[in-house]
Amino acid sequence: MNPARAARSDQSETASLHGRALDQLAYIRSAMEGASSFTAVPGWGGVVMGAVGLAAAVVASRQGTAGRWLAVWLAAAGLAALVGVVALVRKSRRTGHPLTSAPARKFALAFTPPLLVGALLTVALAGAGLHRLLPGVWLLLYGTAVAAGGAFSVRAVPAMGGAIFALGVVALFAPDAWADVLLGGGFGALQVAFGAVVARRHGG
Repeated sequence: MNPARAARSDQSETASLHGRALDQLAYIRSAMEGASSFTAVPGWGGVVMGAVGLAAAVVASRQGTAGRWLAVWLAAAGLAALVGVVALVRKSRRTGHPLTSAPARKFALAFTPPLLVGALLTVALAGAGLHRLLPGVWLLLYGTAVAAGGAFSVRAVPAMGGAIFALGVVALFAPDAWADVLLGGGFGALQVAFGAVVARRHGG
């Protein structure tokens, strides 16, 4: 065989092997990313969100009308959501776990739909004057969102979702007087407790 042709053949084979190796490495990296957990859930952010929930429970319990009561909880939900997003972005940047990663996308896709359903039901139930059903609906759907998203996160997250869901079951059938206590327990105390666990065990 012509030496020049043989050299070109060897180079071509080497390039082909190199290309296949790079493809395999990319596949392995993608598979590992898809199987990993979303660890950027903010622990200290969850603690602050819980503090907002506890404060809202106290303030809401002192309102004289259903409209004012609802306004307090909606304002608290907006503030807690803002805290959560800011804390999530900060932890993601600090820990080097991008929000565009496969685990983050899976978390978001599982977490978001129950929250959208909760928002729609809030409008419908409040419009029909059925404010007494809102605590149970909120806790059930938020618990569902956290548990579903938590399937792609650290173990404490789905556990918190399950605990909040259980409170939602109680709230759905409990006397109206229990509403703010149960909401404070779910959006307040449980958020604080599990947020502290995530912060200690998973980097803040």
